[in-house]
Amino acid sequence: MSGQLAGRVALVTGASRGIGYHLAKQLAAEGAHVIAVARTVGGLEELDDEIKAAGGAATLVPLDLTDMAGIDRLGGAIHERWGKLDVLVINAGALGTLSPIGHIEAKTFDRTMAINVNSAWRLIRSVDPLLRLSDAGRAVLLSSGAAHSCKAYWGLYAATKAALEALGRSWAAETQNLPLRVNSVNPGGTRTAMRALAMPGEDPETLPKPADVAARIVPLALPSMTETGRLFDVRQNRFLTYHAPD
Repeated sequence: MSGQLAGRVALVTGASRGIGYHLAKQLAAEGAHVIAVARTVGGLEELDDEIKAAGGAATLVPLDLTDMAGIDRLGGAIHERWGKLDVLVINAGALGTLSPIGHIEAKTFDRTMAINVNSAWRLIRSVDPLLRLSDAGRAVLLSSGAAHSCKAYWGLYAATKAALEALGRSWAAETQNLPLRVNSVNPGGTRTAMRALAMPGEDPETLPKPADVAARIVPLALPSMTETGRLFDVRQNRFLTYHAPD
């Protein structure tokens, strides 16, 4: 790694496994001090061990993202310790259930929305002032192709990811004249636990590893990134164009 994030602070949610885990490792390898957020303490501790073994530094934050007050406190703690935030990666997400829309239980709908949408907005609200204090603030929102394909039985998950992309695009428009750059990412099918849950009959050997997908996403967090309000497709390795407004 080239140390392009030396002296910078990066927050990654869902950092205890999958793409988030490897993004946290790779951002640390670029020199960032990583604030790793997840519910699973064991996964966070393993991440911390690997980051430290490679000469990096991390702060572990065990937090359930349905704890909205906890998200608010996190923003305050970052301000108190570092005075700014340079990179935000909203990676944590829940699949919910694959089901006809009318069959989804209310508690499942509410929890999936809380994790995938409400917590993302709460986190953005909490750290937006800190990202504005960076000379090159970067925000990366992990979306999904489901937001656009809207396949049968995927309505809940698709709705949450479409909402997340909409938040990101509006945030990018609001900050386009600032150094802050905000982009969404469609990682595509990846060898993760969530993918296995959604596609139990799929051969995981046919999918890219989370570390390889993370490596394609890291450039969006670097100071050299100039795009904003865009959707990056990992499999195509390029930014896609949203439909222009009427």
